[in-house]
Amino acid sequence: MLGISLAGILFRFAAVSPATAAFYRALYALPLLILLARRSRVEPRLRWLALGGGLLFGVDLVLWHAAIDRIGAGLATVLANTQVIWVGLGAWALQGERPPSRFFAALPLMMAGVGLLSGVGDAAAYGVDPVGGALLGIGGSLAYAAYLLVHRRACRDERLPIGQLRDATAGMGLAALICGWAGDPGFSLQPSWPGHGWLALLALVAQVGGWLALSTALPRLGAVQGSTLLLLQPVGTLVWGALLFAEAPSLQQLAGVAAVLVGLAIVQLRRA
Repeated sequence: MLGISLAGILFRFAAVSPATAAFYRALYALPLLILLARRSRVEPRLRWLALGGGLLFGVDLVLWHAAIDRIGAGLATVLANTQVIWVGLGAWALQGERPPSRFFAALPLMMAGVGLLSGVGDAAAYGVDPVGGALLGIGGSLAYAAYLLVHRRACRDERLPIGQLRDATAGMGLAALICGWAGDPGFSLQPSWPGHGWLALLALVAQVGGWLALSTALPRLGAVQGSTLLLLQPVGTLVWGALLFAEAPSLQQLAGVAAVLVGLAIVQLRRA
């Protein structure tokens, strides 16, 4: 989770447009993933599912990066983790998996937290466009939830789905390329230094190392340990943002952070 928690921070260091970062995160990660997955044998249907999930993940990254530009890496990452809401509702609507009662208990708390995070009525709210950043963050969390639902079906019971991660990363790059050409005026295929050094590090640390480590660790952990581990990402990004970029959310926004994180804990933590 340390590597994944640094993703938003490395994007800020790279100082490139949202779609540019998402595209090169995929491009720089793909050669290593192809090498690691050279012996992977995946059914064609599952490969297409993984690719489709990657398209959704690419849209999520572009929206999340745009939210970071407006509201900071820490708050944008907390908003991204509200995907728990949409995953629960989506799995219920599409797959008949009714969420547990604690999900419905936590839902109003998380929604209230999102409202506080957006900075509505808060003159001290952090960010150049807190409301716009919150809306982009919610849009990204919707795309992320759709990706998780699709990717879960693509991975099925595999404990180290390296082939599916390779295919999803390819789809991610394609989506970022389309988003860049269609609606990102800052999108550029011209490498520059040191921005692309940070993007290469982002690809290795988050897309390859972070996701592979997470895919390997979660099946081997108990419910409490695994859920707690997932909560470390938004908390870690908040800390990194404060230390490295002096991101200073207002008291109202911090209250929103607390509400979202408590809601996430209620949903995710189970008795061992």
